[in-house]
Amino acid sequence: MHKHPQPVRMLRWRPAAAALAAAVVASVFLAVPSAQANEPADPPAAQQMPAPTPGFPLPSTHSQQAYDPASDFTSKWTRADAKQIMAQSDSTVAPGVNSMSPDVTMPEIPEDFPTMNDDVWVWDTWSLTDENANQISYKGWDVIFSLVADRDAGYGFDQRHWNARIGYFFRKTNADPATDKWNYGGHVFADGASIGNTEWSGSTRLMQGNHVNVFYTATTFYDVAERNAGGGGIAPDAAIAKALGNIHADQNGVTFDGFTHTKLLEPDGEMYQNKAQNPGFAFRDPYTFEDPAHPGKTYMVFEGNTGGTRGEYECKAEDLGYQPGDPNAENLNEVNSSGAYYQTANVGLAVADNKDLTKWSFLPPILSANCVNDQTERPQIFIQNEGGKNKYYLFTISHQFTYAAGMRGPDGVYGFAGDGIRSDYQPMNNSGLALASPTDLNLPSESPERPTPSQNGRQFQAYSHYVQPGGLVQSFIDNVNGVRGGSLSPTVKINFRDGISQVDRTFGQNGLGPFGYLPTNLNVGGAGHYK
Repeated sequence: MHKHPQPVRMLRWRPAAAALAAAVVASVFLAVPSAQANEPADPPAAQQMPAPTPGFPLPSTHSQQAYDPASDFTSKWTRADAKQIMAQSDSTVAPGVNSMSPDVTMPEIPEDFPTMNDDVWVWDTWSLTDENANQISYKGWDVIFSLVADRDAGYGFDQRHWNARIGYFFRKTNADPATDKWNYGGHVFADGASIGNTEWSGSTRLMQGNHVNVFYTATTFYDVAERNAGGGGIAPDAAIAKALGNIHADQNGVTFDGFTHTKLLEPDGEMYQNKAQNPGFAFRDPYTFEDPAHPGKTYMVFEGNTGGTRGEYECKAEDLGYQPGDPNAENLNEVNSSGAYYQTANVGLAVADNKDLTKWSFLPPILSANCVNDQTERPQIFIQNEGGKNKYYLFTISHQFTYAAGMRGPDGVYGFAGDGIRSDYQPMNNSGLALASPTDLNLPSESPERPTPSQNGRQFQAYSHYVQPGGLVQSFIDNVNGVRGGSLSPTVKINFRDGISQVDRTFGQNGLGPFGYLPTNLNVGGAGHYK
């Protein structure tokens, strides 16, 4: 493990640094409970949560208490919590200026950003990892996985979703991230091999020897041609799947082969909404990990929606979460009359029933955002040692346009802190917002395809953030002041501790690190350190 030196030109892995990092890894794993999964992020300068803002409701009270992962306790990201996003936003800025605190605002990406690859658009990206979310360098190569789509197939950037495949990139571990480009290896799976006709996001784990498990969302679209032409609308099917295969590396690079695909989970319609209940249901983005508090068990978090027919949910007082007697609290009947009940995002949990990770059982959601937001995409569990015990951070991403009526928030990273996988999660910074592109929250917004006139031109500059060891955050470029993306963003760094976060503007150049910087913090080869 290594900290991230400043400035960017120094960000290079050298043999001496590798030896030092290996020693640090050993000492860290011996110094904390068996183990701590991730390199701790640096602490923020601020030591306290933001103070209450007059005229806004107080946030809900959260204990961070841990519960058994198999229990039926579900933490709630409440409207009272999410209202803090606007409470912490400046209502007096000129139209189109960023209204959010610099502590949660990503620095501006330049319009002349480099193209990562001339043949494919690149978006959701993740690293090759181990069971503890360490980022693995395999036989001297760093390896990342991305959703990709053909730039020259005749459809546009916004049609990429139903043409998505999982591709991979590699480069030498000692490459200079400021100058050395990632090598594109092509699609991970052979054409027609995966379950479904479209591959959406997931995670990839190195297993025993040279085996890898690629967990992914198997999505099946029945109207791809119509959608590419600007029409369509038939609801897709979705399942969570995995593929067990092999990774190979030599002096020329990295290849994969031998994949066997297994369907793992489909939404049950009870805890997790299915297609029959909502054609726009969310069921995707599997992320697996082992929990040091429950040795021998492998868990998965994923994006879901609360089970039940769309539009039949009724907002409850606990979804609003206002403290008794709060003069700024909303009226429950008025919230329901607004249609806020259409937004029912949750973060799901499942547990593996065998060591092969081919059989899984649903557990109740660990977080719900009923009547707050409709999407909690690409969830991650990030465990770091704080004050001698492991603290669990649940990170997820969400959009402006998926917020419920009466709510407002930016595209970006949302985080929640607790004492276990299943906790009464405390929203980071009291609001949940940890990192977002510059946005004027006083103005309405549409989407990256249709930005609101006079809004900040970088409100959709980056999305699909992936939090890495040490607080590094990777994302892809979507829309920078009207210039569409499809390449990886500059990596930024957030410092966080005790549920408080702050963008590190000393990292890189004014807070922007190298484009596509996903450094490894463990090096393995052959059988590696795996059982």
